[in-house]
Amino acid sequence: MAGLRLGPLLRYVDWETGSRATVWVEASRPCTAEVRCADGAAGSSPTFAVQGHHYALVVVTGLTPGSTTPYEVLLDGRTVWPPEDSSFPPSTISTPVLPQPEAAGPVRIAFGSCRWAAPPAHGHDAIGPDALDALATRLAADPEAARPDVLLLLGDQVYADETSQATQRRLAARRDLEEAPGAEVADYEEYTHLYDESWRDPDVRWLLSTVPSCMIFDDHDVVDDWNTSASWVQDMRDTPWWHERIVSGLMSYWVYQHIGNLSPDALEADPLYAAVRAVPDATETLRTHAAAADADPTLTRWSYRRVFGRVRVLMVDTRAARVLGEQERSMLRDSEEKWLRDEALTDPAAYDHLLIGTSLPWLLPPLIHDAESWNAALCRGERGERWARLGEKIRRAGDLEHWAAFPDSFRRLTELLREAGRGPDAPATICVLSGDVHHAYVAEPRWPDVTPQDTPAARVLQLTCSPVHNSVPAYMRAGFRFGWSRAGRWMGRALALHGRTETPPMRWRRSGGPWFGNQLMTLTLRGRKASLTLVQARAGAAGAQLDTVMERSLTSND
Repeated sequence: MAGLRLGPLLRYVDWETGSRATVWVEASRPCTAEVRCADGAAGSSPTFAVQGHHYALVVVTGLTPGSTTPYEVLLDGRTVWPPEDSSFPPSTISTPVLPQPEAAGPVRIAFGSCRWAAPPAHGHDAIGPDALDALATRLAADPEAARPDVLLLLGDQVYADETSQATQRRLAARRDLEEAPGAEVADYEEYTHLYDESWRDPDVRWLLSTVPSCMIFDDHDVVDDWNTSASWVQDMRDTPWWHERIVSGLMSYWVYQHIGNLSPDALEADPLYAAVRAVPDATETLRTHAAAADADPTLTRWSYRRVFGRVRVLMVDTRAARVLGEQERSMLRDSEEKWLRDEALTDPAAYDHLLIGTSLPWLLPPLIHDAESWNAALCRGERGERWARLGEKIRRAGDLEHWAAFPDSFRRLTELLREAGRGPDAPATICVLSGDVHHAYVAEPRWPDVTPQDTPAARVLQLTCSPVHNSVPAYMRAGFRFGWSRAGRWMGRALALHGRTETPPMRWRRSGGPWFGNQLMTLTLRGRKASLTLVQARAGAAGAQLDTVMERSLTSND
């Protein structure tokens, strides 16, 4: 008898037809997974197998546009969700009103990154309540309350290199943790432990069953500093455990996160998805694909587009798509950069808001930006070989690998955003949504030396929100604050002079933050209006709760 091992996760809700959705599940054995909705919509799929685990991504059809309908999950005809003893409201699928979903109300997009399911064994016990748990508590307490139309998880959904005591006990039952990679995950089976720990949390499990989600990886989904430089990659490839880690990391990402990002049409056209479902055991099929994707990143695109009415969301891979040679260093390879450009500029009249999800912030505190640009100059040899060796050590120690550490890519992204924001069909807002840096802030660029026709009509913003559930030491909080200060800007200019770096094409200011804590941001978009809310998780008498710490309009003068 098949049981529900993990899930369900409501992933894709179709805003073009209003009649389709996808639901991801993991079962305990081979079976047929079925989703039945109260309004008669349904879908079913046989499971596919990867290394002894059994998964299905069920395409639900026949949904009524503009409706909210409860659903249940059945395995081989037996109801396994919702649990009989569940204290949560029914899991539901909500669809947009058609033909103009934006006319029915705002689009609400919540986002954040960096979530420890449990604190790692090396400490960090006092990290506070989980923002996703607190969001689930709020929504479960009032099923009629407005809820996000989608939750964007911008990286570090799991921590392969920082495991909890519970996970380490499971690892120790399989192998000797005195041997590399020690208490970090080593293979696909151990990645499944991370997702178990993360998605079995009862509050998060219910939340992800009823709020659609979009995901993209960042470094800790594989390992800290993943693809930070060519020499880093070579050092990792020289270790005996790295190949299995990267192959297993990409395999598990494809299964647990990536396929749920795709539309039913994209899944239907995906040859890998077809190949995985066509064989009794897809382990080798998926291993071959993951190994090839690591060896030649041009073979796979992890980035994708989602559309929510007149809101266009571009989720960008800023880890696997990099070019790492010091003299041609780029955050995105040519084909990926062309994809981003085409998606941002094609048919601008079709959207009012452009959101670019990139786990790594485009705009950082000025001191940190200048430090990363300076470091990139050293590493490419601007100050000679000895400085280049020192620069590589500093880059790894300081995690200097954001857009600023890829200066040409930073400039091209800046120009793309400026171009997308110009002209009569320009959107009202262009927002770069990021996480990674374990605090939240709002930053806004200024182009003072351009003609009026070159000045973006759209309001361009960097919105950074992190962590969902993690910590940041006091010295780092002080450093981030100092990075925005006048003294920090002066120090950054000194580094820029030493590194002989080019002046950025614009300046930017912090218009909100920094805020520290476990938190989520939500964009509320109605027509050409936009507002932003930041909530933080607090411990209350009745459990975790969300407190609003910032709320503002983005389309009127602040």
